[in-house]
Amino acid sequence: MDKTILFEDLNISRELKKALKDMEFVEATPVQSQSIPLVMQGRDVVAQAPTGTGKTCSFGIPIIESTNPSDKSVRSLILCPTRELVVQTTNELLKLTKYKKQVKVVAIYGGQNIERQIASLKKKPQIIVATPGRLMDHMKRRTIHLDRLNHIVLDEADEMLDMGFRDDIDEILRSVPMDRQTVLFSATMSKEILAITKKYLKNPAKVQITKSEVTVKSVKQYYLEVSPIQKTDILARLIDINDFKLSIIFCNTKRKVDELAREMTARGYNAIGLHGDMRQTQRDRVMKAFKNGRVEILIATDVAARGIDIKDIDVVFNYDLPDDLEYYVHRIGRTGRANREGVSYSLVSRREMYKLHEIMRYTKAKIKFTTVPNVGEITNVRIQQTMATIMDVLTHSDLKVYSDAIQKFMEDSGDDYTILDIAAAFLKHEAGSDGIEDSQIKSGKKAAAHSRSDSKYTSDRIFVNLGKMDSIKPIQFRKLLNNCGVNDNEIHDIDILEKFSFVEVDKNKTQDVLTHLNGSVINGRRVNAEISIGRKKTLKRH
Repeated sequence: MDKTILFEDLNISRELKKALKDMEFVEATPVQSQSIPLVMQGRDVVAQAPTGTGKTCSFGIPIIESTNPSDKSVRSLILCPTRELVVQTTNELLKLTKYKKQVKVVAIYGGQNIERQIASLKKKPQIIVATPGRLMDHMKRRTIHLDRLNHIVLDEADEMLDMGFRDDIDEILRSVPMDRQTVLFSATMSKEILAITKKYLKNPAKVQITKSEVTVKSVKQYYLEVSPIQKTDILARLIDINDFKLSIIFCNTKRKVDELAREMTARGYNAIGLHGDMRQTQRDRVMKAFKNGRVEILIATDVAARGIDIKDIDVVFNYDLPDDLEYYVHRIGRTGRANREGVSYSLVSRREMYKLHEIMRYTKAKIKFTTVPNVGEITNVRIQQTMATIMDVLTHSDLKVYSDAIQKFMEDSGDDYTILDIAAAFLKHEAGSDGIEDSQIKSGKKAAAHSRSDSKYTSDRIFVNLGKMDSIKPIQFRKLLNNCGVNDNEIHDIDILEKFSFVEVDKNKTQDVLTHLNGSVINGRRVNAEISIGRKKTLKRH
């Protein structure tokens, strides 16, 4: 079904339409237009759709509409991979049930007091949104009963499998009634996803949202070719010249999130980090501060950012290009929401250009090249911002004590300074200057080469004879390195090419990687690993 649906035309209750109107939802997204009629018919559905396409309403509207408010048993279960996505989905469903007070929704996830959850369950919710692990805990305690379940939704099923929930999903699906409706959403259709579909879904209807339909059409996408050591300076320039209010910066590792958050804060930016090593209470505080505008810049890893649903995000920065192509769509989908125009910038080194081209092929999107703002442009912006502040002070403040101080300075200095000279000096001081000169930007390649030979550079790039033809993915490579004793924060880069790959790890872990990988057999191939020499020449071919 390609026809776009208007929510007002749906055959749903007046209360639900009123809630949708309050949410300013008028026209359904492609995944909603295709999925809602099928789910309302009671069909099992398999939908391939990325994050940011409005999946929650795709199953939420039919589930809420079919829920009997007088029923006191669990009728619908929605499984999500992360606590953040559970919270986001629950909040969306609560908005939809705004005028259906008797329809109760409860969130069940790890990191929250289980006794508090048990108390919520005693209020007899008809809809439960849960992570698999915590749901299993309640099932074993017999605090959740699913024997009367009518609907089960597997949201972001591929992410649940990547996080190791396959056994839990199998057990949950075996435990619920056979006579039920099953709806599965996944960004990708792997063999494991197809196996679950074949085993547990009955003649499912298929929905596929192509990359051209993904809601990144409302996002202007740019990239800058930069040296790795200049990324932070250029990032600061982009933020300064555009005066963004809310920004998300994505990094590939927790260590880089922490490093960048410290550096941006030291430069005077209102920035904070978010990653999986933080306690849930910390993550909740960070998200609340960002959502309320007390923090302007959120620096996050991909997994930690799952479930972020803030409509006023001005820009997304890819400080690091993601390892998985799907993550690019997930990232930039955080901006340009609710019919607003968003923008994204990717900071790309010369050796990452092949990865950028893969992203463009995958998303069918044009990512435009843009140049680094020069010092003059930054200075002009800062002058205008400072002048606006000065006008506010002139309008609303008593300046006599300051005028007297200037008069005394002119009398005591003995130099032939005018009032205009002094005002210009103050303006220069307030507007500040950029930390990197234009000449340094132009010589970026030399700076990058120098950083490679610097004795402080503490990582090695390792060639491994495993590539895409061996069906190996970045997350599997990361686990492989973890098994060699390398922590995530000691992994700096993973480049998977067709027949081989390059990984960059801390120097003190190089020997561990070589020892563990050499001679091992992975996916039927005997592994050869060695320190890479002359990598630029090798990468040119790709």
